Amino acid sequence: MGSEHTKVRAGIYVEKEILNQADGLLETANVRSRNEFVEEALKFYIGYLLAGKAEDYFLQSLSSVLIGTVQDSENRLARMDFKMAVELAKLSQVIAYTHDVDEESLNKLHAKCVNEVQRINGTIKSEDAYRYQKREV
Repeated sequence: MGSEHTKVRAGIYVEKEILNQADGLLETANVRSRNEFVEEALKFYIGYLLAGKAEDYFLQSLSSVLIGTVQDSENRLARMDFKMAVELAKLSQVIAYTHDVDEESLNKLHAKCVNEVQRINGTIKSEDAYRYQKREV
């Protein structure tokens, strides 16, 4: 018999009611004695505690990975937003240069566009703008 299986005698104090419950569950636990019952109960509880630590570690690792993934996505979206804003600014400059639009008309157009984007929740369709400009709506 190896030293890892050596049993030692340990005296413990247990409430009478708990001991009576354990005695009533010996058959259900598939053990022959109180000693085996207590040993199996200790193994179970130790496993439960160790699993809790493993779960905490797993959750921390998962959280770390998710935070990194979200931050990478945010960075990619921010770079894409910047590139789109540059292209939109270039387009706006070209349109302003090639069309003679007075400031009052530009302010009205701005207000109309703000209302439109709010109404459609940012889902812009070129076809709708075309129909509006051709007065088909």
